This record gives sequence, C-alpha cells and structure tokens, in this order.
Amino acid sequence: MEREKIRESVIAGTWYSGNPEALRREILGHLARARVEPLKGRLVGLVAPHAGYLYSGGVAAHAYKLLEQHPFDRVLIMAPSHRAYFTGASIYHLGGYRTPLGVVPLDREIVDSLRKHSDLFGYVPQAHAQEHSLEIQLPFLQVVLGDFRLTPVLLGDLSEGAARLTAKAVAEACAGRNILLVASTDLSHYHPYEQAVRLDRRVLDRVEAFDPEGLAEELRSGRCEACGAWPLTVVMWTAKELGASKGRVLHYANSGDVTGDTRSVVGYMAAALVDNPGQGREVNRRHQPVGVDLGLSQEEKETLRDIAWEAIRNRIRNVYRPVPKPDASKLQEPRGVFVSLHRKGCLRGCIGLIEGREPLYQAVAQMAVQAAFGDPRFPPLQPDELDDLDLEISVLTPLQRIHDPSEIVVGVHGVMVRRGHRSGLLLPQVAVEHGWSREELLEWTCRKAGLPPDAWKDPRTEIFVFSADVF
Repeated sequence: MEREKIRESVIAGTWYSGNPEALRREILGHLARARVEPLKGRLVGLVAPHAGYLYSGGVAAHAYKLLEQHPFDRVLIMAPSHRAYFTGASIYHLGGYRTPLGVVPLDREIVDSLRKHSDLFGYVPQAHAQEHSLEIQLPFLQVVLGDFRLTPVLLGDLSEGAARLTAKAVAEACAGRNILLVASTDLSHYHPYEQAVRLDRRVLDRVEAFDPEGLAEELRSGRCEACGAWPLTVVMWTAKELGASKGRVLHYANSGDVTGDTRSVVGYMAAALVDNPGQGREVNRRHQPVGVDLGLSQEEKETLRDIAWEAIRNRIRNVYRPVPKPDASKLQEPRGVFVSLHRKGCLRGCIGLIEGREPLYQAVAQMAVQAAFGDPRFPPLQPDELDDLDLEISVLTPLQRIHDPSEIVVGVHGVMVRRGHRSGLLLPQVAVEHGWSREELLEWTCRKAGLPPDAWKDPRTEIFVFSADVF
C-alpha cells in the first residue's frame, strides 16, 4: 500500500500558534466567549472566516460553538485558492492534513466518490501547497469534534453552471451521511469601516434569506464582495440539495473591531445553514411538463409505482416474491424504463434499461431494486430511509438517431451520445431541472459519457434522442 503524503501545516506559528497547548487554550477561550442561541432544526453547514485567529478567531468561534450540541464525524470544507489560478475544484487526495493538534485523516469514501467526477474535480498541487483558507478551519474542528474525517476541496474559477453541478455532485456524495459542510470565506477587503459594513450587509442578508441565487447575482454585479464567493455559494446550493431551508447569521465583525484601525478593514461572518422542519423545503420541482404522454392511465401508473415499492420493500425484508402479472396489456409490453429515487430532495439512486427487452412491469421491479441497492454511486438503501424516499418512473420511447442537433427539444427529449465504447444518457427531466439549453444538455451528456464537452460536434459521435412518460 502506497504511503500517505501528509499535507504539513504551512501557517502554524503565524496564523495560529504552533504550540499545541497554546493553540488549544486560544481556541477554547474564543469558544467560551462566543454566545450562540440553540438551533431549531438539523445543522447542515457552517460558514466561517479564514483570517488569522487574532483577527477572525472570535467570529469563527460563533460557528464552531454550535458543534458542541451538533456532533459530526465527517467534514467537507470548501475554500478558495488565493495563490494559484485554476478552473474547477481541486481535492487533496494524497493524505491527511497535519496541524499542531495532530493529523486529520481524509474521508476516503467521499474523496474517491467526488474524484470520479473528473470533469468537475481534479488535483492542482500548487493550489494546496501554501493555501491557508482550508487549513485555518481545522484546529477549531479538532478541538470541538475530536476525531473526524476530512474532504478538503479548493475552488478555483467557476461558471455558475459548473458551480451548480459541483454542488449537486457533492450533495449526491454526501446524501444520507452525517457530514458537515463548511464554507471558508472572508467578506469585503480593505474598505473604510462604514463602506465595508454596507457591502457586507448584502452578503449577510442573502445568507439570512437562504438565497444562493441572489447572492451569486450580488457578487457577480460587484454590489458585495467575498474572497470565498464560490465556496460560500456552492456550499449554500449543496446545503439546499441536502435539505437545508434556512440561513442564520451568527456573528459579524471586521478587522477594525479588533485592531481599532477603521481606515481599511476586512469583513468576517459566521453563519449556519439549517434544515428547519417548521419551514419545509421546496424540493427540486419542475416548472414545466417534461416528456410525453404514452397513453398510460393513472391506474396503470399507480400499479407500476406499487410494483416498484413492493420490490424495494421485499428486498429489504429479504423476501422473494414473483411480480404478479397485471391485467393491463400496456404493462406487459417491452419498454425501456428508468427508476429514480430521491431522499429529502437529493438523488439516492437511478438505474434503468434503455431498450425494452422484457415486460414493462417486470423491468420496473428490477430497476427499482437496482436503483435502491445497486447504484454504485450510493451505499445500499437502509430500512430507516424508506419513509423519506420519493420514487419516480420514466417509461422510455425507443431510441432514434439524429444527425441535426437542432431537432432536440429541451423538456421533451432525453439524449444519448455514443462514440466507440463510450456512451452517456440523460433523461428528459434533467435538462429542465438544471435549466440547461440544448447545447448544455449535449455538453453534459458528453461529459457523462467520459467525452469532451464538445464531442457532440464531432461526426464520429452518434446522437440519439428519446422521450419518456415521467411519473
């Protein structure tokens, strides 16, 4: 087994004390002074600053104070890259992170899961070499949580589309697991005190409103600032995917409050992202119909859904029962079909057959079991997850090869691309859920096939369309 390459501390003795006892005392002192009201709901994520502890430790303590009542054994931190320019996300996967308080081991399951999305997550060595924004969070976590596993993610330059996809990939990897999200960000930089407060207020308001879309627009327009703009926005989108419905600003201050120099300050915020059961949550709902009507009656659709649920429950109970043959002739026709499972609004499994090789009712039962227990992206479904599960069936029309991509109608067509032994498929509802254009749908189908995003323009790439009755 290859020996791990521990990422050594690059800020011990400068940004925080290099002496373990002194560092622990400093953190405990900040935590003792922090006053935070208990949360109502499940803690999903935190936002914390990343300046030296002298300047922002007191603010960060308001975020980490919450962990005294909300324990986690796994943490995913998203932080900005200050010294290296790159696009996308970079994960340090070689070994754990060392601080004066010890080594924080990697969460290999999540790290490896995310790195499979090679179009979104890579490794940029120079980004991690001297970066402080992620490491600065670790001693607080070590003091409050004790032992935990880490997924360290640095974000470079992103488009909004890539940021949303990054959030979805992280949410899928974290779904059903006790993982804390942490966004590392400072706010405005080097403005006079009053101007900084005005700028920072815009960020605080968007976090408090739990409005990542509005925050992204405010940041893009320059009406506010955050040096961890993408980590903050992506973590908010990820938290939303994982069930969060409320943001709560815990504390705000800037460097002028510490040093007394108000001529040029840096802003700091501590915040929590919470699944607040009193508010409910708007799950990803399509705002336009998708697919086509294949003539299945409502009764026939309910029969298929009952078959899918019964197949999943039987598998959990380790009971084998043959699927009873329904009376309806349409359910006996061979059809391609996908079964998608969501838990608390997040994908929990999706498996399907592209072409119909057996009766539809049998295919639905088989794909339901595979989605629940055989999707390699997720662990097998557990009995205590059943009550939170949503099930969606997509009955497919036959594949049809096209030569003119302009024939694709977003919301009606799903797409499959194929070149050589590589192929990728996206259902009709996916483009609508993401708000993609026709070109974006083609690009992401190519990515799913492991091809370059523009591979659909290559004459060697075959493009197929299909539709689906989705219910």
